[in-house]
Amino acid sequence: MSSNTKIAAIQLCSSLNVSDNLNSIEGLVKKAANAGATYILTPEMSLAYAGNLQQLEKIAKPYENNADIATCARIAKKYQIFLHIGSMAIKLENGQFANRSILFSPKGDMVDYYDKIHLFDANPPNEKPYRESDYYQGGNRAVIAKCDNFNIGFSICYDLRFASLFRKLAQGSTQNSKGQMQGEQIKGAQIIAVPAAFTVPTGKAHWEILLRARAIETGSFIIAAAQSGEHENGRKTYGHSMIIDPWGEIISSLKNEGKGFIVSEIILDEVQELRELIPAIYLQSKIM
Repeated sequence: MSSNTKIAAIQLCSSLNVSDNLNSIEGLVKKAANAGATYILTPEMSLAYAGNLQQLEKIAKPYENNADIATCARIAKKYQIFLHIGSMAIKLENGQFANRSILFSPKGDMVDYYDKIHLFDANPPNEKPYRESDYYQGGNRAVIAKCDNFNIGFSICYDLRFASLFRKLAQGSTQNSKGQMQGEQIKGAQIIAVPAAFTVPTGKAHWEILLRARAIETGSFIIAAAQSGEHENGRKTYGHSMIIDPWGEIISSLKNEGKGFIVSEIILDEVQELRELIPAIYLQSKIM
């Protein structure tokens, strides 16, 4: 089996109109698939970017029989790609919401999902405070899923600041959506997805540095799909979607605001080569 694969990151400036955002996603998926990508990642809150509880109530639906999820599955099947919806808001039975990432196969099946573990409660400079925990329920499991010839690790935005999650993904001890341990069946992630909606101030200061650090620490490819621009909800996001190799080098990036995509052909063998060269993820820290 070839160790080469083409992956793509889509950049959006999502509004509160789910239909418009799905149309944008499909248009960019078509272009990325035509460029040869077999795995395509969208940003955090791709289907609608809500800024408060009232907006969430209008756009979020339960997970079961969700028409928007069905549309994403159709897009994956139509273009015969692994479509990774970076995240969308899901209404839970307890009245809260999940910030949920979903991976679809080329057959349109749901491969697995991940709920954002680390919720963004922060006061970015020159921005309104963020309090995700007011509305969202955090996830409790790390997730790795199998694509054709590689393993993809899931994360969402603020998770990027928690190196321990990325280490766990690289090592490969995770659970699937049924709560079954995956360490025996699925080894560590070779690629880790970082869909995001980073604020402009934190993006300028930390986005690239953190992404490159996580790639270096884990010896993994990092694919980061970002929201970018001024949104209908009043937020401004940093963009700068990028793909980074296990050495920490940026191999593709998108610096313009708004919509677009990047595609890179990557050599998966580089992951094992780098991890053998610098086997840090396999070593237990001596500091207790």
